Amino acid sequence: MNDSSAGGSRASIWLINIVLLLICIMWLIPSLGLFISSFRIREDIQTTGWWTVLPHREYETVSVIEELPRDFDNDIAFTIPALGDTEALFDEWRAGVETPDGLRARWIGNKRIGRLEVQKKVWTVNWDFTIDNYRQVLAGKDFVYTRADGTEVTIPGDNFVGAFLNSIAVAVPSTIIPILIAAFAAYGFAWMQFPGRRLMFIMVIALLVVPLQIALVPILRDYTRLDLNGTFLGIWLAHTGFGLPMATYLLFNYIGTLPRETLESAFIDGASHFTIFQRLILPLSVPALASFAIFQFLWV
Repeated sequence: MNDSSAGGSRASIWLINIVLLLICIMWLIPSLGLFISSFRIREDIQTTGWWTVLPHREYETVSVIEELPRDFDNDIAFTIPALGDTEALFDEWRAGVETPDGLRARWIGNKRIGRLEVQKKVWTVNWDFTIDNYRQVLAGKDFVYTRADGTEVTIPGDNFVGAFLNSIAVAVPSTIIPILIAAFAAYGFAWMQFPGRRLMFIMVIALLVVPLQIALVPILRDYTRLDLNGTFLGIWLAHTGFGLPMATYLLFNYIGTLPRETLESAFIDGASHFTIFQRLILPLSVPALASFAIFQFLWV
């Protein structure tokens, strides 16, 4: 029984390792191909696979035959005088015909103005690498490449760095501002006594059920009136307004559960509300602040 169970355990381990190895290979090969292709010239990416950077056998033209028969029937096999008795249909010549000496003859072009290339299979690698792809994406460099028909195409750069900096300029303030305001509001609702506290908190909770689409039209009208359309300030204010109710509610639930004795001890020592908020509430609320910061950043 022990030997059979040990054998079954070893077989399970081998099976698990093999499956994990296959999964790793399935993920690694495409990732490696993408990484290598990012350094290849655009023409090479469109015409050959990324694995051509590895040593491989490939046909290379060794000679070109210009004098070819032109008056032949496409449905009847014919020979090329320069190649001896090798006979094939026109479509076969265009696809490539193996010659007795191990070469390949391939008809390039159409029937009237085509040429015949004699090709030999040789070992080769394609190490023509470039960083122009990264310059185009990261720095906005215009990219010029030549198509198969000889025409040049200019592709404007994407300037991903600029887009990334714009995203940071929008996301970071739109995350920090509502969290700071909500933290002050949550502390006030949880530990301060003032007239209308319950009513104001109910109003904040009620804003959670207001669809964002209802507020968009009034906000856009106000932005147009205040000339805030297309500005960072307008985006920050919009995300702050939409994120405040949820942030205030979540932080209120957390700050309200902090030990009352800690705050009362601070009051006895003469600490003000701002000092308590700065020295006690914020350090103790870091988990809640970090959790909401993650969600707010993703929402933005």
